[in-house]
Amino acid sequence: MPRTRHTAAFTLITVAALLLTACGPGDPAASQAGPAGRARTPTTDVVSSVTRNEAAAKLLPDGVRASGTLSLASSVGAPPGAFYEEDGRTLAGADIDFADAVARTLGLELKREVASFEAILPALTSGKYDLGTGNFGVTDERRRTIDFVTYINDGQGFAVRDDSELTKVTDLTQLCGLTVGTGAGTTFEATLEENRHLCAETGRKPYEVRTYADQAAVWMSLEQGRSDVLMSTINGLRYAVSQMDGLRFLNEYKRLDVGFAFKKGTPLAPAFQAAVNSLKAEGTYDRILEKWGTGKSAIETSRISPPEIR
Repeated sequence: MPRTRHTAAFTLITVAALLLTACGPGDPAASQAGPAGRARTPTTDVVSSVTRNEAAAKLLPDGVRASGTLSLASSVGAPPGAFYEEDGRTLAGADIDFADAVARTLGLELKREVASFEAILPALTSGKYDLGTGNFGVTDERRRTIDFVTYINDGQGFAVRDDSELTKVTDLTQLCGLTVGTGAGTTFEATLEENRHLCAETGRKPYEVRTYADQAAVWMSLEQGRSDVLMSTINGLRYAVSQMDGLRFLNEYKRLDVGFAFKKGTPLAPAFQAAVNSLKAEGTYDRILEKWGTGKSAIETSRISPPEIR
């Protein structure tokens, strides 16, 4: 859940691996070996063949259909969600593909602006942007001020160094006395802060929460021993530990639906929901998940601001 382009630092931390991704057999990108023999970012084009769906487009407000554009705030940081490629300018990732595919389905042009994760939701509420992406988990707290249109299912998980004694975190009291690194303004920070009192109630030293606005700094805190454990997205953690030596994914802690974010009461939600379901029906949805290795995040159908998964 990062901030802006710190690709160079990120590369140094992860031996360039986090800007790369493993590709399955038969993927054209699989032959393009990167550092340490890893495959480069997949370049499969899964968006340009998407055509306008008239039924979905008709659900757009008249003004939006007339202008043909929407402003999009994107939180950009690490694979497989949204990140800068090695040139430091080109955006890639599942969030980028999903947003572009939905826009093509609705016959819209997205005016994308990169923004910090923690700034996007308040900016939507103020009307600065029409929508936002950034692996925003749908929570009951967020639903009070934000509308969501779901497109994947991700959630919360943990990762540690190989020398950690932790094997699985099913209860946050297992973190008592440890330092937990996570992204600022995220559901992970909220979950940790809301439950920190549990350690004191059981007579143990509370865990310390260290938050970072930049994803590179989160991983550096673990690598350098300033954090004992990281809490972040399931997909992001699984991807990262598959690319870096000396780290391991512990377990999924909680699943959350993830959605496009809008100002509360937006008239755009029905059209975006129809567009996501159209992509599922015609196959592009599955092709995006396959490209980024996130098939386990598939949803059965898009929903508008569903209740938080408990």
